[in-house]
Amino acid sequence: MRFLNLLRPTPHAAPIEDEDSIKKAYKYWRLRIFYSMYVGYIFYYFSRKSFTFAMPTLMKDLGFDKSDMGILASIMAITYGLSKFISGVLSDRSNPRYFMAMGLILTGVANILFGFSSSIALFALFWGLNGWFQGWGWPPCARLLTHWYSQKERGTWWGTWNSSHSVGGALIPLVAAFCAAYLGWRYAMFVPGVLCIFVGFLLINRLRDTPQSLGLPAIEDYRNDHPSQGKDHEERELSAKEILFKYVLTNKYIWILGCSYFFVYMIRQGVNDWGMLFLCEHKSYSTMFASSCIFSFELGGMFGSFVAGWSSDKIFKGRRGPICALFSLSVILAVAGLWLSPPNAQILDSCLLFAIGFLIFGPQMLIGMAAAELSHKKAAGSATGFIGWIAYLGAATAGYPLSLITQYWGWEAFFWTIGISGAVATGLLLPLWNVRYRSEISPKDPRATTPNNEALPQTISEKSSTSLL
Repeated sequence: MRFLNLLRPTPHAAPIEDEDSIKKAYKYWRLRIFYSMYVGYIFYYFSRKSFTFAMPTLMKDLGFDKSDMGILASIMAITYGLSKFISGVLSDRSNPRYFMAMGLILTGVANILFGFSSSIALFALFWGLNGWFQGWGWPPCARLLTHWYSQKERGTWWGTWNSSHSVGGALIPLVAAFCAAYLGWRYAMFVPGVLCIFVGFLLINRLRDTPQSLGLPAIEDYRNDHPSQGKDHEERELSAKEILFKYVLTNKYIWILGCSYFFVYMIRQGVNDWGMLFLCEHKSYSTMFASSCIFSFELGGMFGSFVAGWSSDKIFKGRRGPICALFSLSVILAVAGLWLSPPNAQILDSCLLFAIGFLIFGPQMLIGMAAAELSHKKAAGSATGFIGWIAYLGAATAGYPLSLITQYWGWEAFFWTIGISGAVATGLLLPLWNVRYRSEISPKDPRATTPNNEALPQTISEKSSTSLL
């Protein structure tokens, strides 16, 4: 019971009355919360991609083929996606401080156990468990980002946080590929696992729950940044039934975002998981140079996340759809360029992978943020978890099914599949071009329209707790 109590949301503390104290506390905690979850998610991603860079050496040592590795990639994607959805529902009613930390510790343990294994059955078991505990990372971050950063600034904060994916993805080739090349593939699993356990305990020390749990007002009240004029009791805890059936499963925008996410992740996971093998097999690059190209992919993603978030805030005034659609369309050209580039064009290939990362991490980040904004503040984990589950069905398709396509029809078929995925994602995202955020005005309220008398995208009856001020 004591363990379960740790996972429960922290009760609201007595409100702080002094305005100067509120400002100082908000400044301190927003920075601390941000760098803590940023570092935490770097290591989530660090341990998630360790297998990718152990794969070439593992295949050589144990005699496995592409389809064997594709099975493991698909198992990871399926368990991760399912966990992301289920843990999203749980995390909306949990304390992100412990939820995120325990997931990171357990994913570190799964990496270590994988490193001690040698059979496909045990690989599947421990990599599946790793996927399950990986799902405990994203939803707590979505909860923290929606509670500590308001709507008009959230694109920049979320975009900056999303670059943690790329930092983790950029570091893992340097560490895991080095370990695999010089110490053996098992150490490419051991080292990330140990680091994740250490950082998990660091998160327990650093993170906290909502601003109200520290006696601070809600972020919308503190920054006077309410998404609309209507207000309701947004800060009350919602039941799991309300979260799922009122704000997620019956929300058409969540379904559109989820379907587009499927194809975005087909591209992201396809390039990430198979890009190194493509460069080694088709381009005849060395393992170390191929891993440096994947470093470029992740580096591009880091810049792409920030630019996408900033531009959606500053240029499109909170609309996420335009950037998502433009980036998804442009990534098709970058993917085609990588396939058509001449042999031994190492600098060009590295630049193209940078461009692919820049362009695919933009919609990858903004689609998740749009789901949180088009649902409910208290359903952010569930909404992002649900579309994340759909996204990782796409990632699973980029595992075993895409490995079979590549094995039987070659790398050209691989690139055709990735390109078509970009076209479908663009088509799905275009209808969201003018959607900005949810409305807090009741569906029955005649005011539930924009100034141009157009229906708002999602109508939800809720208020913010201004009494906390």
